[in-house]
Amino acid sequence: MQLKIMPKKKHLSAGRVPLILFLCQMVSALEVPLDPKLLEDLVQPPTITQQSPKDYIIDPRENIVVQCEAKGKPPPSFSWTRNGTHFDIDKDPLVTMKPGSGTLIINIMSEGKAETYEGVYQCTARNERGAAISNNIVIRPSRSPLWTKEKLEPMILQNGQPLVLPCRPPIGLPPAIIFWMDNSFQRLPQSERVSQGLNGDLYFSNVLPEDTREDYICYARFNHTQTIQQKQPISVKVISAKSSRERPPMFLTPEGNASHKEELRGNVLSLECIAEGLPTPIIYWIKEDGTLPINRTFYRNFKKTLQITEVSEADSGNYQCIAKNPLGAIHHTISVTVKAAPYWIVAPQNLVLSPGEDGSLICRANGNPKPRISWLTNGVPVEITPDDPSRKIDGDTIIFSNVQERSSAVYQCNASNEYGYLLANAFVNVLAEPPRILTSANTLYQVIANRPALLDCAFFGSPLPTIEWFKGAKGRALHEDIYVLHDNGTLEIPVAQKDSTGTYTCVARNKLGMAKNEVHLEIKDPTRIIKQPEYATVQRGSTVSFECKVKHDHTLIPTVMWLKDNGELPNDERFTVDKDHLVVADVDDGDGGTYTCVANTTLDKVSASAVLSVVAPTPTPAPHYDVPKPPIDLELTNQLDKSVQLSWTPGDDNNSPITKFIIEYEDTMHEAGLWHRQAEVSGTQTTAQLNLSPYVNYAFRVTAVNNYGPSLPSKASAQYFTKAAEPDKNPTAVEGLGSEPDNLVITWKPLNGFESNGPGLQYKVSWRQKDGDDEWTSVLVANVSKYIVSGTPTFVPYLIKVQALNDVGFAPEPDEVMGHSGEDLPMVAPGNVDVNVVNSTLAEVHWDPVPLKSIRGHLQGYRIYYWKAQSSSSRDKRHIEKKILTFQGSKTHGMLPGLEPFSHYALNVRVVNGKGEGPASPDRVFHTPEGVPSAPSSLKITNPSLDSLTLEWDPPSHPNGILTEYTLKYQPINSTHELGPVLDLKIPANKTRWILKNLNFSTRYKFYFYAHTSAGAGSHITEEAITTMDAAGILPPDVGAGKAMASRQVDIATQGWFIGLMCAVALLILILLIVCFIRRNKGGKYPVKEKEDAHADPEIQPMKEDDGTFGEYSDAEDHKPLKKGSRTPSDRTVKKEDSDDSLVDYGEGVNGQFNEDGSFIGQYSGKKEKEPAEGNESSEAPSPVNAMNSFV
Repeated sequence: MQLKIMPKKKHLSAGRVPLILFLCQMVSALEVPLDPKLLEDLVQPPTITQQSPKDYIIDPRENIVVQCEAKGKPPPSFSWTRNGTHFDIDKDPLVTMKPGSGTLIINIMSEGKAETYEGVYQCTARNERGAAISNNIVIRPSRSPLWTKEKLEPMILQNGQPLVLPCRPPIGLPPAIIFWMDNSFQRLPQSERVSQGLNGDLYFSNVLPEDTREDYICYARFNHTQTIQQKQPISVKVISAKSSRERPPMFLTPEGNASHKEELRGNVLSLECIAEGLPTPIIYWIKEDGTLPINRTFYRNFKKTLQITEVSEADSGNYQCIAKNPLGAIHHTISVTVKAAPYWIVAPQNLVLSPGEDGSLICRANGNPKPRISWLTNGVPVEITPDDPSRKIDGDTIIFSNVQERSSAVYQCNASNEYGYLLANAFVNVLAEPPRILTSANTLYQVIANRPALLDCAFFGSPLPTIEWFKGAKGRALHEDIYVLHDNGTLEIPVAQKDSTGTYTCVARNKLGMAKNEVHLEIKDPTRIIKQPEYATVQRGSTVSFECKVKHDHTLIPTVMWLKDNGELPNDERFTVDKDHLVVADVDDGDGGTYTCVANTTLDKVSASAVLSVVAPTPTPAPHYDVPKPPIDLELTNQLDKSVQLSWTPGDDNNSPITKFIIEYEDTMHEAGLWHRQAEVSGTQTTAQLNLSPYVNYAFRVTAVNNYGPSLPSKASAQYFTKAAEPDKNPTAVEGLGSEPDNLVITWKPLNGFESNGPGLQYKVSWRQKDGDDEWTSVLVANVSKYIVSGTPTFVPYLIKVQALNDVGFAPEPDEVMGHSGEDLPMVAPGNVDVNVVNSTLAEVHWDPVPLKSIRGHLQGYRIYYWKAQSSSSRDKRHIEKKILTFQGSKTHGMLPGLEPFSHYALNVRVVNGKGEGPASPDRVFHTPEGVPSAPSSLKITNPSLDSLTLEWDPPSHPNGILTEYTLKYQPINSTHELGPVLDLKIPANKTRWILKNLNFSTRYKFYFYAHTSAGAGSHITEEAITTMDAAGILPPDVGAGKAMASRQVDIATQGWFIGLMCAVALLILILLIVCFIRRNKGGKYPVKEKEDAHADPEIQPMKEDDGTFGEYSDAEDHKPLKKGSRTPSDRTVKKEDSDDSLVDYGEGVNGQFNEDGSFIGQYSGKKEKEPAEGNESSEAPSPVNAMNSFV
């Protein structure tokens, strides 16, 4: 196989190929090498190589030099236009043109003025092949005008006021750089309070007495002329005030709430906000519709200036600056629009074609607004040039077809919009040239082994030649997998070996001829330092010797020199150098340092260093024990196909004998930088016979080990490349699984590079149906890990094998592996689905298995979908979400737990494989029996009297069947919290209210309430309540002697209602005091009288209007003692349902509120859903708490 470079050209007929295909086949530009021999007889259109900038600002004190350089063959001639007309330099004695160049020199230093030569200049370089033009060069002299004379009045202002000192510099070219200094030319200090704006003005957010001075001076520096202009000094006097009134921020610049800023793409966007205020405001920046770019955002001038570098259209948007101090904040929005002068997407490139070829010039630019593209030929608009049948213009592309020599020209592309323009020259040079090889014949290349070798073959020809490389006199072709051929013809040998030495021939061909050239390559052994200088610590006055033994290629002459601290050795006779040693006699302290041995040849350079430490004379030190020094001088001998002998020289054992050597190898071709253990030998051996694998580029290193540990590894040995062989093994982890119903995906773990044993690693993939008589089907695939067999039956077992092979041969016969083609959804639903209801919450489901052939995949299990269709009691048809249970494997029954009693259920069963679910079996309906109900939803006890209580309840939320009755159990609680006998009572199921009579007065009872279905009683709900006492508060005699005491006289001070009453009275008194205080201070009227009149409660006396106080409370029966309530529960808490005394039930803190004048406008009210547990419907006189509850 020959290694070739093919040209990128295509020969097409423009008349027969569609335009879009034609453009895809265009020829890449062929660059003409600037080889002197080639250019002697090769014509080339002009190319502009150097020109002055578009905006050329000149120093009026120096001569004007306008550059214009160009190359071409024959050499181009030059001409100039000025302001669009021909500039005749021969008529102006001050203007000359450099010989062989188009550069103008205008001598204005002797006479003349720079202003005379202001204008727009353009250079044209022309030869027989075309004309190239320069940019329009606008020449303007720099200006540094003086400040206009003005009389500046002193500025007098009070401490804390804002101040702006105007600069208003004269307009110069280019613009001046502004800064503020004093009379001593010291820059004025700036801070968050005092700063210079982008316009040059000096801004004070607030002035301080120390700002008083008479020499605020604005300077303008004009860099182009190296001059500085100064403004008249400004005097500022700050008068101290006793106190400066603080104020919120206000913007000094910019004005208003919003402004607009326009910037060009690629420039630096600078946004500024400066605010005044006291204290000094702080500035913050945000982008309203996005985030600020992290790496391009910078804050200047104490964050008053936001800068974004390299702006693009994406940076357009609204930016907001926020000025903030403790008294407030303001913001200003700056709307930023990013425009763009034209910039290149694809700039036209020079094109070299041969007669009859096709090509194109592409000029593609972007900008905002979109630039307009126009073409010129040899500096003339293409619209007014003669027609050329080989040329077709299509917007930003010129298409050439079947070109001839007369088609040669220089084309200019101009892309322009209102912000600028781009101008590019690109020539079309039609040449018919046979191949030429520009590299000198018989060039000798010398390369160090194991390094890359680059053999040059510079060439030229039109059409573009193809390049081929051969090695040796017999023309042995080079293979692509070992060599790399670059587009410029250079042949690269990535790792040059000794057998790479030889003669190489480069052949260039095109349709006009052929050229060849021979070069020679020699591979040299690398230079190595096999005995390196060792670190040394010596005493003053002693002698030290550093050894540096060099091994090199016998054809190269090395030069060895010694350095101290990377410099020359001291010029001292104490330092002597012989062939391999540096000796330093009579060592002193100044001799300490790093000594380096450097070995140079013409091809490589190596070095090794050691440190010399000088110490004072000491007694003989104890022996130094440490890990060994690394082995040195590794050599490979007895090199066979699958073995090699490695020998080495041990390093210093540091007073501890070496016990073993560890040999490691590196595969530099497949796993460079990764070392593997190869062998381990005794510490007395210095050679080892190593077994090798084929097609590996080995390098070895050795590590010595003693009782103190391993040494550092030695330097790597020379590399040894073993010959290729067939693979020893086949890929592992072979599997066959289908990803679709009609395919089989065969996968495997490929061999690594080390296991390939040779180049061209491939795999032979074979398969056949397991249960058929088909022959094996095989394909060869590249070094991949997957192959897909299409068109297979669904879920059929296959036998699979994968065998490795390379360019040498096949690996051993591989093992067969069974796999399956792709699965599909099951076809059949399970049959004979049967449901056995175990109890009210559990059912067992049975089904027949689906035949394996109908499963069409690996059986994963069976899946039961079940749902509650409608309740047997309510017949509610609301949709209930389906539940799913999956049973793994081949099970044919399963339990459904968690069912609701007395419910109507439906279910179906589906088989599941690796692809998904099969069809559902017909729905199977079943019913669950009744269960016991849940507890009643609520239980309230109201209307307590002397001997009765009223019970109200809500039915159970989950009846779980048809309710048959309720059971009420209750028992009294005596004074010692002991429970009395339990009484029970059956209540019909249709009742939700029951009056329980014949109870003991002033007695606490505990109630247990159940609901029943035919399945039994459910869980209960409990509650406690108290009957009331008699009107006089005197207990009647015991009833039912011999029984446990059911009631008792209770200490009123321990009753919950009494404690709540006292709290309410205290709260009422507090409210009265607040009202009296407000009325006394504001004279407001307390609007409770109207509430009293509206309620007309006879138990409440009206307020006295004359003094604004409440009337006294009076019971209907004067001076009766308060009733004694029941004792609080044992846990010392009072339930909201059981007590009137909780202020929460009266809405305190919820609806109660006060007017701005302090008058009470709320009203105590209990929660709507709750009824007081006692006292609300009593025939007794109302309690004080109830009286307060009605005071609204």
